[in-house]
Amino acid sequence: MWTDGACKGNPGVGGWGAWMRFGGHERELFGGSPHTTNNQMELTAVIEGLRALNQPCSVTLHVDSTYVMNGLTKWLPGWKRNGWRTADKKPVKNQDLWMALDTEVARHAIRWVWVKGHAGDPGNERADALANKGVDAVRAGR
Repeated sequence: MWTDGACKGNPGVGGWGAWMRFGGHERELFGGSPHTTNNQMELTAVIEGLRALNQPCSVTLHVDSTYVMNGLTKWLPGWKRNGWRTADKKPVKNQDLWMALDTEVARHAIRWVWVKGHAGDPGNERADALANKGVDAVRAGR
């Protein structure tokens, strides 16, 4: 699975995209929001991609967002232990999305792969195009 988020203005109109491939099967997902942030769309892309899986799966998840990857692999246990507060005692931004992502990640066996965005990775480029399709759909009122 490859996921990506896009935001035109930050905050502004945003989109998310997820491209999944298994064997000879592919699935594209995208959506958007009229007022959001890039980080919210990056989180939403992963949430929606994992939600689309009907049963627990082993997933190699490619993301270009260090925010999402570090949040799940490094920061989340401390946030939960500290009552959803950061190390400097401030509320965690996007807590609702982090909680939803935590729920989805718990259903699957995830192998995280960071890829550099806009650097020619075919899956990342496809997820980026889907995220921009989500932006276009919001702008078109769909």
